[in-house]
Amino acid sequence: MKNFGNVLWGIVLIVLGIIIGGNALGITNINIFFDGFWTLFIIIPCFIGLFKEREKTGNLIGLIIGIILFLCCQDILDFNMIWKLILPAILIIIGLSLIFKNTFDRKISEEIKKLNKNKTANNEYCATFSEQNAKFDGEKFNGADLTAVFGSVNCDIRNAIIENDVVINVSTIFGGADIFVPENMKVKIKSSSIFGGVDEKRKNQTENKDAHTIYINATCIFGGVDVK
Repeated sequence: MKNFGNVLWGIVLIVLGIIIGGNALGITNINIFFDGFWTLFIIIPCFIGLFKEREKTGNLIGLIIGIILFLCCQDILDFNMIWKLILPAILIIIGLSLIFKNTFDRKISEEIKKLNKNKTANNEYCATFSEQNAKFDGEKFNGADLTAVFGSVNCDIRNAIIENDVVINVSTIFGGADIFVPENMKVKIKSSSIFGGVDEKRKNQTENKDAHTIYINATCIFGGVDVK
């Protein structure tokens, strides 16, 4: 999906270049500064974000808002009425996303619930207007709970001893978390996010079917989690 998103960005830039070049040479006469052209700076990134990013709620909200604003600029919809409906529409979209999230990720949710129940260690790290660093070099790792509120948390388990599947519960509110995981382990992500999300940046992932799995159970509100 990320590669497809890059292709879409490539197509957008090529089309824009052709239009600008054609106008400069007098081949075309396309007005790129039409009424509401600025809404494309909302619509296009949010549309492409639906393909590039795992968490789609924020992009979906942005896309709808951008389209509505464009239609208002074209005098198809009334600005005054739309301003009254934007907030209820956003709340409904967020509510539906939260309700149906577990339905789509049922197997992952059940596994996360089981792992949380069987956790034997309480590795809890909270950063509020601060930074927390957690390294588990040479230590047995059985899972962790990370919270970042206007702060950041770094969790490094690359050199930890991991004998079973584990879960890392992470919440970011106007904050961020970086999780460094071993290359020889699988990662599965469950994310409930509002204007935020989880980004897995590992280039190489193991294809070993018997490898243990690290479950990332994330809640991001205007925050993000990077898995590296």
